[in-house]
Amino acid sequence: MKSSEKTDGNVENIFEEEMDRFIRRKEAELGLNEEKSQWFDPVPRQFLMRDKDSTTILFGGLTMAHDYLVEGALKGLGYNVAHLDCPDTDSLRLGKEFGNRGQCNPTYFTVGNLIKHLTHLRDVEGKSKEEIVKNYLFITSGSCGPCRFGTYVTEYRKALRDAGFDGFRVLLFQQQSGLKQATGEESALKLDSSFFITFLKTVLIGDILNAIGYRIRPYEVVEGSTDKALDRCKTILYEALRGRKWLLPVLRRCRKELQAVKVDRTVVKPKVSIIGEFWAMTTEGDGNYQLQKFLEEEGAEVEVQSVTAWILFLIWEGLYDTRRRMDLRKNDGGRHGLEGKHPQKRLAMLKVADSVVRVMFQTYAKAIGLRDYHLPNMHEIAKVAQEHYNNHLRGGEGHMEVGKLILNVKKKKVNMTVSVKPFGCMPSSGVSDGVQSLITERYPEAIFLPIETTGDGAVNVYSRIQMMLFKAKQAAQKEFEEALAARGVTADGLKTNSGDVTRHFSDPLKTTRHFVACSAANMVYGYNKALGNFGFGRNKPAVQDVNSGS
Repeated sequence: MKSSEKTDGNVENIFEEEMDRFIRRKEAELGLNEEKSQWFDPVPRQFLMRDKDSTTILFGGLTMAHDYLVEGALKGLGYNVAHLDCPDTDSLRLGKEFGNRGQCNPTYFTVGNLIKHLTHLRDVEGKSKEEIVKNYLFITSGSCGPCRFGTYVTEYRKALRDAGFDGFRVLLFQQQSGLKQATGEESALKLDSSFFITFLKTVLIGDILNAIGYRIRPYEVVEGSTDKALDRCKTILYEALRGRKWLLPVLRRCRKELQAVKVDRTVVKPKVSIIGEFWAMTTEGDGNYQLQKFLEEEGAEVEVQSVTAWILFLIWEGLYDTRRRMDLRKNDGGRHGLEGKHPQKRLAMLKVADSVVRVMFQTYAKAIGLRDYHLPNMHEIAKVAQEHYNNHLRGGEGHMEVGKLILNVKKKKVNMTVSVKPFGCMPSSGVSDGVQSLITERYPEAIFLPIETTGDGAVNVYSRIQMMLFKAKQAAQKEFEEALAARGVTADGLKTNSGDVTRHFSDPLKTTRHFVACSAANMVYGYNKALGNFGFGRNKPAVQDVNSGS
């Protein structure tokens, strides 16, 4: 070996040794060479019975009506409760400031919204950090599957620590296992039948108020009259829930408030359904660019998805999975699989639960005046979607988004469907931007628009909606004109000599059978001028009647 090669080798060895010493020195300075235990997410101080009277439960995340009514219901059960305001752009800013990078919109908005509220308690109301940590806690839901929703609770704790509220309690409510505390002491949060029935009633009533509000508001004669009536109804129901009163008389009282709203249902408006990722399609604030409000301002009637539908989907999941497990006889043992688990009893209980939810919903809906509102048939949605999206895939809304679009088109439920989801939402984006493109090819009459939210970019989203809404308005106008021709009347003929619409078109709670998407067209099909009421007489329109699901 030549001397030059030996010299080069020595220099390389010296360099490597020096690099190793440098690395070891830096690791020691940073504490990286110390033995580390496996990381785990520590659970802060629990919510125990002795803390019940001094602790305020914070929560939020559903619609404004739901959050307000849940507060009243939980107060009726003896808890100190406060719901958070609807997340706004300030919530987004705080979420991004204190949260990890790469999260999706629901994380930033909801985490930031909690920090915003706690900061208000500290900086405006003058409460100390120690007082806030001791006397407040936040409850959020957990999940599993491909969505990062399962890590939300950790994101909350990380952001709260960095925002100066280290030790603040965030309790996780799991869909399947409930709220568990690693302690032998009694929990102050009693998740018993009384709690769940009360919560269910609140969810149903919140959905009903939202549905009837979105049905009436687009046709109101006096702007703002619907919201004022709804606010009065919410206040009445809040006090009833807080006092644990019988709800049917209270709902009938609310019906009188809504009955006083004047409407004109001869106005032609396209019906637009909002589907997609649960939080993005449910929130009513900046998290989805106030999508519902924008659509109404642009002249559309909005159809929102109910929280009750998600409850029915969870019940459907239990039925579907239990039946599938019963087929695993070789691996699972027993005559029908699930040895020792009594699958038939489980199926019966789930069927009863489905029926109870539907009966309760329709009972409350009838009392308040919400007529002809049909909760979705989960078996039908699964059936129409399974050819395009496997029913076993449960990320996001699973197959529901696909099934909803198909039924929206086949049953002429709406003129346009908007799928909204956070940017980077893997389950929903894979459906909206992938599978739904095949659906729109097979149903070319579908007017479908997928949009993603990032917290900014509202102008681009609004522009895209306006372009597609133009097509929906044309479709609705065509349906209305065909209805006028089928009934042999004109738009002016629907009005009285004084120029006002007949009482049937001005009744906010009146409905008629469903034939097409446009509500004004359906009202024309159901109007019999000779009888002066809703009926078909001898001139039943030659239009296929379809079941109007929601």
